[in-house]
Amino acid sequence: QVQLVESGGGLVQAGGSLRLSCVASGRIGIITGMGWYRQAPGKQRELVAAIISGGSTNYAEYVKGRFTISRDNAKNTVYLQMNSLKPEDTAVYFCWTISTDMGWSNNYWGQGTQVTVSS
Repeated sequence: QVQLVESGGGLVQAGGSLRLSCVASGRIGIITGMGWYRQAPGKQRELVAAIISGGSTNYAEYVKGRFTISRDNAKNTVYLQMNSLKPEDTAVYFCWTISTDMGWSNNYWGQGTQVTVSS
């Protein structure tokens, strides 16, 4: 089992910045991907950004140029730097990872951290 703990959410004014962090612990195995999803009230969970082993990144169109994902492999931590925040970025942000252990790959999720952007 892998545990993910997020931090860094909060309330910020439009145009402001926040940095989310997520630390993985437990029986981590080989992590092949880490990332962030978000879910706004009444909407489905959607990908925000992901980073895979080797360093390739993938961003949702609506955050390109504003958000940056990075990873510290030594600390099993993934970060999401969010700049130029908009009210529509308000959501619960979930950390995600895919880990392979003993030949089995599993997806894991954090508990979520609230990001609220006021206009």
